[in-house]
Amino acid sequence: MSTLPSNNPGGRPAKRPPSVYTVMLLLAMLFMLIAVIAMYVELNRWYPDYYKTNTATPVTSMVVPVTSHQLA
Repeated sequence: MSTLPSNNPGGRPAKRPPSVYTVMLLLAMLFMLIAVIAMYVELNRWYPDYYKTNTATPVTSMVVPVTSHQLA
C-alpha cells in the first residue's frame, strides 16, 4: 500500500488517457469493419451473376486472317 495521501475519492489511482497507439488501433478496427461491411454490400449487389458463367458466352467472335509474313 502507498503511504502517500490520495486526492481521488475511493482511493483509486487516476486513469490514464488512452495513448495515441490505442486510438490508432481503435480507428483501424473501425475502418476495417466499415470495409468489410462495404465489401459484403457489394458482394450481395453482384452475387446473382457471380456464378452464372453460362450467360458469359460471347455473342460475336473476331476472325483475323493470317498473312504469309506472319508465319515466317
